[in-house]
Parts: sequence; structure tokens; C-alpha cells
Amino acid sequence: MSTFVVYPTAEQEKAVEDFLESQNVSFDKEEESVELPQHVLDGIKRGQEDFKAGRFISYEEFKKRQVYSKPL
Repeated sequence: MSTFVVYPTAEQEKAVEDFLESQNVSFDKEEESVELPQHVLDGIKRGQEDFKAGRFISYEEFKKRQVYSKPL
């Protein structure tokens, strides 16, 4: 069995569904919008506020801190 991933435009969507149904091809339709849980949205907002307030470090600084925090 093969899997095909297609990205039809809004106008093409109905035609693709009709074609697959006419050929008795089973398919799953996934909507593009993904809603994030509230705790994730809150965390993103806190992170953006921290960044605006200057509470961040560079990736290089993060790596240095990780090296020093590992147990020997």
C-alpha cells in the first residue's frame, strides 16, 4: 500500500474528494489548523516577554553552562 500526500487548493479540494470516492479509495482528510493547548500558548507568551525584557542567553552561552552543569 502506498501513501500519497496532496495539497489541493480550496477549489481543487472537492474535486479530489469526489475522485477518490468515485474510485472507492479510502482517505483521511486532515485540517491544517492546529490548536495549541492553553499552557503551550502561555509558555510562548512568557518566552516572548522574557526576550523583550532582555532575559535570554546565546546558544553558545547555553552550551557552556550545560558543560559545567553535568555531573562528573
